[in-house]
Amino acid sequence: MTCGELTEEHLGREVVLNGWVHRNRDHGGVHFVDLRDRYGLTQVVIDDDAAEPVRRQAEQLKFEFCIAVRGVVRPRPENMINPEMATGRIEVAASEIAILSRCATLPFMIEERSDAREDLRLKYRYLDLRSFAMQRKIQLRHEVMFRVREYMHTQSFYEIETPTMIRSTPEGARDFLVPSRLHPGKFYALPQSPQLFKQILMVSGFDRYFQLPHCFRDEDARGDRQPEHTQIDIEMSFVSREDVFELTEGLMHHVFKHALEYELPIPFERFSYDEAMNRFGSDKPDRRFDLELVEFSDAAAAGEFKVFQDTVANGGVVKALRLPDGGQYSRKQIDELEQQAKVYGAKGLAWIKVTDSGLEGGVSRFYSAIADRVVNEMGAVPGDLLLFVGDEWKTACTALGAVRSKLGRDLGLASPEQFRFCWIIDFPLFEWNAEEQKWDPAHHLFSMPREEHLDTLEQDPGAVKGDLYDLVCNGFELASGSIRIHDPELQKRIFSIVGFSLEEAERRFGFLLEAFKYGPPPHGGIAPGLDRLVMLMAGESTIREIIAFPKNTLGVSPMDDSPTEVDEQQLQELHLRIVQPEEPESRNA
Repeated sequence: MTCGELTEEHLGREVVLNGWVHRNRDHGGVHFVDLRDRYGLTQVVIDDDAAEPVRRQAEQLKFEFCIAVRGVVRPRPENMINPEMATGRIEVAASEIAILSRCATLPFMIEERSDAREDLRLKYRYLDLRSFAMQRKIQLRHEVMFRVREYMHTQSFYEIETPTMIRSTPEGARDFLVPSRLHPGKFYALPQSPQLFKQILMVSGFDRYFQLPHCFRDEDARGDRQPEHTQIDIEMSFVSREDVFELTEGLMHHVFKHALEYELPIPFERFSYDEAMNRFGSDKPDRRFDLELVEFSDAAAAGEFKVFQDTVANGGVVKALRLPDGGQYSRKQIDELEQQAKVYGAKGLAWIKVTDSGLEGGVSRFYSAIADRVVNEMGAVPGDLLLFVGDEWKTACTALGAVRSKLGRDLGLASPEQFRFCWIIDFPLFEWNAEEQKWDPAHHLFSMPREEHLDTLEQDPGAVKGDLYDLVCNGFELASGSIRIHDPELQKRIFSIVGFSLEEAERRFGFLLEAFKYGPPPHGGIAPGLDRLVMLMAGESTIREIIAFPKNTLGVSPMDDSPTEVDEQQLQELHLRIVQPEEPESRNA
């Protein structure tokens, strides 16, 4: 029996329970022990008339001792019934206790884990994982993975594993390299994604592929990233993006329904990249609240605020945001919003309060002559706060979008128990790299341009939209995908635009290009991030909370202290030597 399944149906039965001492209370000769396993809690009672060996064992018990208990299930006294517990109406009268192992002094109380520092919890992750909170999240992760496989099976997909050691290919981040002992001076790379291999599977005739692969990226420590993560990798032949959308929406609906008992409405909303940026200031908008950006450039030019006049005259834009009832905001609160805008490149955040007597505060004096126009264009009413950012288009949108996100968090406008999905489509295919003065692929090198741009790729790469799409939920990018290029000649044109010579392309991607000589089918796919999906479903804000053994923000595992140095003999076998970085010269030298 487990510690979570005993009910009144088991009254009178002798049972054996195994688990850990969750609580231990001595009430004047009567001992109460809450025994815990991953299924729940059961109250074990050692009565004052219990056999002496049982009482002696009970007196030795401490937190997290691992024990076995034999006893009879009986009803709890009426005043001790706990209707919130699955086992809250019964208890087990112990007739035998065996201490299976003892526990040292705990570095933190397991059920008070949230009070402990994260690095301490990661160092003793095996204790952290014993908590009901972590057990529930790992259970949810398991359930999500099971439901993904269940749904994909019903859609005639094969789960096919691709290699973990591959050749190094440029995919946006640094590769983790694995030196080859048998081939000195040569290296494998750990895959950033199975991108090339899943496309080769399409060439191989496996028209419906998926897997839950580990992906590896040697990135600098920043944000909520892990050097390894898991994704739900999907590729399909003979499809349009509509087919990919239909499959993905069905998958998400199935997973949420069966893993979370949440009825996810489908189909999902769709926004073009340009529309999402214009309306929400982000290509991953949080749709749980309705604050939207407004195009204010014409009115800004008609006002007398020279900063905005110059911005518009120089080809920039002014974006605005109306905060209902924001007129009560203090200057300190507005300054905090301005700091958020500046983090995302804005030079400042202008503001106006709408009152019964007109416009007040901030830059209101520059717009007094067109106050009615400002109010009308913003749809404002007395009590509102109007916020403005003027800059080049992307900066203005992104900076005010960051303010919108902060307001959503600060005002509690978005419930973690609500899930709002949307598609972002028609991304730019290329991004201008100002530092290197060249075009870079916005997604990856194998994404198909939209058909209407095929004839004009080289003339204006910045205007080209790709058959790219992102799946967004609650302000997080949950998945990226695209329809792929399967025409070798079109692929060569893309290589040329981003500065890849045919020789370089052959060196990096020769095995894929060779495969594409042999009748590749049209194909496309998507790769939802499993970690981020489970994080959202669990109501957490970091993926470290839903991975059994994560690294910390520095990419270090405090539990096993990796990465570590290795023996000199191992380095010699791999024909490697360590070159220490040079010490920086003294400033006084």
